This record gives sequence, structure tokens and C-alpha cells, in this order.
Amino acid sequence: MLKVQEIRELIRLVDQSSINEFDYEYDGLKLVMKKAVKNPIVNEVQQVVPQEPIVTVAQPNNVQQEVKQQVAEPAVPLEPTVKNEENLHPITSPMVGTFYQAPSPDANPYVTVGAKVAKDTIVCIVEAMKLFNEIEADVNGEIVEILVKDGQLVEYGQPLFLVKAE
Repeated sequence: MLKVQEIRELIRLVDQSSINEFDYEYDGLKLVMKKAVKNPIVNEVQQVVPQEPIVTVAQPNNVQQEVKQQVAEPAVPLEPTVKNEENLHPITSPMVGTFYQAPSPDANPYVTVGAKVAKDTIVCIVEAMKLFNEIEADVNGEIVEILVKDGQLVEYGQPLFLVKAE
């Protein structure tokens, strides 16, 4: 039998993933999670904004309960304010995860707008599955814009920073 905390963790994982439906059946327990979709947001690439997921738990005695959970803001990249400038290099996320600007909540950010960076400068952390991965600039230059908010979910290949390459 799944515990409530395990169900909540499954809801969180399904919510953060790109799947729209999840079925789990074990020892007479059936768990079905579906994401409802409403009014897609159109950016450069069409993105779909999920509503709160509805989870139906069918227990062995056929008693069903619904569990609802609020969904965090979808990971929609902020529109860059700097446009049409030459030598701008995006630093992209190498994985799906949570973006953090600093090594800890009480520490200063790795970089800010206007900071000079080298190829091996750490610019942020992306947390994936409880692992904190340091992301390097991979280019020499100056940070022109930070494209995501601290604590925001990011996708693979999503631009995180714009750097004016030297």
C-alpha cells in the first residue's frame, strides 16, 4: 500500500515531467494520474500549461478518493530584454532541473548582470534528482542578462544567461 507521502512524491514527479498520464497498479491498488490541459501559451515554441493534476486512488475494497495538489508556475523562459545585439552567447541548461543562482540560500549569487566570466567560471547550479550540478560559462565575456528566476524549473537546452562574448 502506498503511503500519502509516496503519492505526493509521485504527483510532484509527474507534474514536473512532460508526461500527461501515469498509471500504476500493484497488489490490488490502482493509481491513475492525468494532467488536464487548458489554453496553451504560445511562445516561440508552443507550450501547454497544465492545470492541477487529479489523482484517483482505487483501493482493494474499491473505495476511491481524489487527491489534488496545486501546480507551481510552469517553466516558461522569460523573454530576453536585450535584442539584436551581436556576439551574444546563450548559456543553456544541460539538463532538466531546478535553477539556483547561489550555492546556498544565504550566499551571494555566482554571477550578476555585468559580471565578467571566463570559460570555466561557475555561473549557477541546476539541481536534478537531489544532485547539485555546477554549470560553467563555456565562453569568455560579460553577463548581459539572466533569463530565469532563482528556484525556477528549467528544461534541457533552455537558455539561462546571455553573455556578450569577447
